[in-house]
Amino acid sequence: MAYSYLEFERPIAELTSKIEGLSGMGSGSGVNIAEEVERLNAKRDKLIEQIYSHATRAQICQLSRHPDRPYILDYMPLIFDDFQELHGDRAFSDDSAIVGGIAAFRGSSVMVVGQQKGRDTKEKLKRNFGMPRPEGYRKALRLFKLAERFEMPVMTFIDTAGAWPGIDAEERGQSEAIARNLQELAALKVPVICTVIGEGGSGGALAIGVGDRMYMQQFATYSVISPEGCAAILWRDKSFANEAAESLKPTATDLQSLGLIDGIIPEPKEGAHRNTEEAAALIAATLEKALNELLQQPLDALLSQRNERLRNIGTFSSK
Repeated sequence: MAYSYLEFERPIAELTSKIEGLSGMGSGSGVNIAEEVERLNAKRDKLIEQIYSHATRAQICQLSRHPDRPYILDYMPLIFDDFQELHGDRAFSDDSAIVGGIAAFRGSSVMVVGQQKGRDTKEKLKRNFGMPRPEGYRKALRLFKLAERFEMPVMTFIDTAGAWPGIDAEERGQSEAIARNLQELAALKVPVICTVIGEGGSGGALAIGVGDRMYMQQFATYSVISPEGCAAILWRDKSFANEAAESLKPTATDLQSLGLIDGIIPEPKEGAHRNTEEAAALIAATLEKALNELLQQPLDALLSQRNERLRNIGTFSSK
């Protein structure tokens, strides 16, 4: 499989290429170079640990939108069974940037809703680069209310640069659609678990990001705006994106320290984009634990704790 590498991942790519070349020579030439390959593999493991453990905020932002990073539909068959996708908002159209439907998770029926980007040009256009329009959020709301009617827990997966900012979205009520979802999710009478699996951008992420638990994968980000967008506004120059990322503090570690998320889901040693199966298993383990905890709570207690959690977001002490 041909992998894509970011600029700061280049040393890993070069060493990987060298290992593959030596392995090929060894198998075809009769020369035993197993010890050299083993040494280089150990060196590669140390290099991976060093690069990812010291990744800057700007580099983590790049990882959150890595071209090989798994999307919700990549995770779906690895985490859930019998997924049945549901379409349309019953008002305007079906927005392919939002996917959702009923699935089985550890023996329970759940409603799964997430944002889906695209791999190639055709799919990117179909999915609108993962940026939903109002009909996408209204489709999500329809599925949330359906889940409430049939007492199914809701699991959302966030991965968007933001809601679509085009004039067509504004004409059809983008801000109202997002605000309505915030209101309805806050009072939804079933457990809601939200997970950021890539970019969590602005109101586009919030519209499916209100619930009883909020988790982030290790190399995901969650912010009011992208570093590039912030730099363009504050400095009028996107080259200041690194400085903007440091100020925004969009990483999972940052947000956990601020009390804005409930936990960080670790990723495989090279990130979810190198081992989707292991990444899916780590997500599933976290979701299973959270769901079991939430299902044990009476409805009144669930709603009360959700309300308290939401009201405490953004509080601070001047001491």
